[in-house]
Amino acid sequence: MVNRIWLDVPYAEKDQAKAAGARWDPAAKRWYAPRKGMTALQPWAAAPDVPDLLPGEDRTLGEGLFVDLVPSSCWFTNVRSCVTPRDWERLRRMITRRAGMRCEACSAAENRDAKRWLEAHERWVYDDATRVQRLKRLICLCTDCHTVTHYGYAQVRGLESKAFAHLVKVTGMSHTEARSHIRYAFNVWDARSARSWTLDLSMLTDAGVTLQRPPRAGERRGVAAATLAAERGIPPPSPADAGEIVARIAIERGIALPAEPADVRSEEPSSPRPPVVPGPREAAAPSLLRRIFRRGR
Repeated sequence: MVNRIWLDVPYAEKDQAKAAGARWDPAAKRWYAPRKGMTALQPWAAAPDVPDLLPGEDRTLGEGLFVDLVPSSCWFTNVRSCVTPRDWERLRRMITRRAGMRCEACSAAENRDAKRWLEAHERWVYDDATRVQRLKRLICLCTDCHTVTHYGYAQVRGLESKAFAHLVKVTGMSHTEARSHIRYAFNVWDARSARSWTLDLSMLTDAGVTLQRPPRAGERRGVAAATLAAERGIPPPSPADAGEIVARIAIERGIALPAEPADVRSEEPSSPRPPVVPGPREAAAPSLLRRIFRRGR
């Protein structure tokens, strides 16, 4: 194996690194310095690799494909917003490498022609008693599975029918089961969005990843509101109005409990396969969701 001088180059800085002399290794999917002593590439000198198992990480949490909506009060404050671009690249590289360069939900590999990429997704545990949103796993998902996971965003982008079809295909759910699953996920999202959550990223700090200070619980809804307001070109809202702004724009974005995508209406199969998707279990979940959700939040 060729001994490379590896670099940590965030995607947004790839053109700068290339202009400074960096080269791309397509097999390793990583930039490197072609020779020693290239001071122009020093800004991207590689840091030690992130360990494959992060301290306290539960790699059995939330296996398979399911809709996993982030509360609107937590929008725009996550792992990526709290780490440097270089550290995010280190994390992303570790996540895809340990997954064998395949999606951990459907086993698909990247396909440039199909515009299917491998992406990092966060699995969270929500403690209702302490109002803490704790990072417990980082998982590798392909673009299609990631779209299903963020089903509300799929609605906004006009991809709901595609996401619904992919959910059914990967999990083996019937259309009725899939609709019940989605509706329940939105009910959980709605309840959690009414609360403010403290962000716990200790899994990363214990692995030596430097974090910017996450916003406090009471500030996170304001961050979401300010970001959404900026998208709309309106003045930042006052803290008192932040919740209303987030809720209103969520509705404007088209995020709502889905009925049934128009292009997937059909008769249910006479003997549907049982759901195979594990995920977080909720005590009040319908029997279907208790079957497909096996891990506690």
